[in-house]
Amino acid sequence: MTPPAILSRVFAFAEAGHARACALLLLIGLALFLPGRATLQPMDRDEPRFAQATKQMLETGDFVDIRLQDEARHKKPVGIYWMQAAFVAAADAAGVPDARQRIDLYRIPSLLGALGTVLLTYAAGTAFLTRRGAFLAAVLVASTILLGVEARLAKTDAVLTATVVGAMAVLAHAWNRRETAAALPLFAVVGFWVAIGLGILVKGPITPVIVGGAAVLLAVHARSGRWLRQLRTGPGLLLVAAMVLPWFVAIAIKSGGAFFEASLGEDMLAKVAQGKERHGAPPGTYLGAFFATAWPMVPFVLVALPHAWRERMRPDVFFCLVWAVPMWIVLEFVPTKLPHYVLPLYPALAILAALAAERSKSVLQGAAPALAAWWIAAVPLVLAAGVVFGSRHLGDPVPWIGLPLVLLAAVPAFIATREFRAERLGSAALAAALASVVIVSGVYQFSSPVLRSLRISERLADAGRSVCPSPAMASSGYSEPSLVFLTSTDIVLAGPAEVAAFLTRPGCRVAFVESRQSAAFDKAIADAGVEPRLVTRVSGFNINGGRRVEFAVWARENAK
Repeated sequence: MTPPAILSRVFAFAEAGHARACALLLLIGLALFLPGRATLQPMDRDEPRFAQATKQMLETGDFVDIRLQDEARHKKPVGIYWMQAAFVAAADAAGVPDARQRIDLYRIPSLLGALGTVLLTYAAGTAFLTRRGAFLAAVLVASTILLGVEARLAKTDAVLTATVVGAMAVLAHAWNRRETAAALPLFAVVGFWVAIGLGILVKGPITPVIVGGAAVLLAVHARSGRWLRQLRTGPGLLLVAAMVLPWFVAIAIKSGGAFFEASLGEDMLAKVAQGKERHGAPPGTYLGAFFATAWPMVPFVLVALPHAWRERMRPDVFFCLVWAVPMWIVLEFVPTKLPHYVLPLYPALAILAALAAERSKSVLQGAAPALAAWWIAAVPLVLAAGVVFGSRHLGDPVPWIGLPLVLLAAVPAFIATREFRAERLGSAALAAALASVVIVSGVYQFSSPVLRSLRISERLADAGRSVCPSPAMASSGYSEPSLVFLTSTDIVLAGPAEVAAFLTRPGCRVAFVESRQSAAFDKAIADAGVEPRLVTRVSGFNINGGRRVEFAVWARENAK
């Protein structure tokens, strides 16, 4: 049986019913999102910040205030911390060893958010598309590099995207019924408002801004907002208030209003005013990044653009446009740029691509679409070259197990390109998804563990625990959140003099001293009259600093 025939049978299976389609999407999502979840180290800086703050909630029993060591972390609401804490506490209660320091447990909400995004894209697509078209849109979203990255990081963005897509799926079905008397099912209405409330608890106003902005533009376009009555706004807002107000009131009281000052003023409004945390970039950045972060969906969207322009006033196309375009324009002009900011808009583009595939007689007109198709086949080769260059640059061995897998992905990617050029877009999407599965296995599961130079915090923590089971630790010149998460909340992050003084105190003590701090540390140790033992030296590459670093690991096991 030829590859196109196999891919066609997969679509036939999905078309047989919603349950089959959703089950198949779950399998595809798990194949895409599971590899590397446990082997990938905590990725500085945001991920271990979230995980460490959650770990401190479990250590202190305080599930209202959010803290990173002694510092208040008042940038995002509490939702993601509660979700992470629930899974880690359950694993701890079930007897999972060292559950609180296993980063993969903190990543479970992101995995579920990514899977939810895929299924809810299908649900949104069924408002305008056949099962086949909705399945195509969901496969495109599942395969994207950006969603795969966020599925593996213990952060807010995969869950946030699921809340946006969930609410927009209900809004799509309400929009589809605007000229009929048919009411939305109660579970859909409740789900809409739960998605809004959960989105607020996870990342503040982002979900209601995207969904509310789309609803307003749709009402203006329809010259009526009566169809929005299906959402039962009054009871819905009461449900949202019941979900979010208790914690917002509690944190306002506990922080004396500092949470709102920090989250709205120092975090959100500051990002709008200027590029924060060295993430400033000019307008057009997201458009350029789309070609990498949205692979392999990119060609499918590009060939859909002429259809979207021609049919922009059609209700289904217009819905997708008001979902994606206004927020995209806003984000392009916000100085702070991070790739995941546009992730909640990708499902709208995938549905646009599926609409074009179903309703346009020919989507491959001109040389540009044919050229874009080759981007599907090119990316595995580009990634393979990147793996070789990256390992050589870092001084690590080439991951000879992972590299062949990345190269092997070129086979289904080439099939996807051929199917795309033959205008069999459904088969092309499935072949591209298979290529993505092979790539993530090669990169995350088999290549990343070999790149030991990037695992600085992990190696330092292991070196510290080799001295004694639970040493007191300190670090000079290196304060990445991953080190705090992998060691202990009370690790001392200080200058060389303070770390030298730390080693003079009683108990088993370990200090990590970065090479640029060595001279000052040696002088402080000599002045203190102590002679710590050099345990080992650890060298690596700090991604955030963009430079090579080296550490001396010092210990005093019998300090008195």
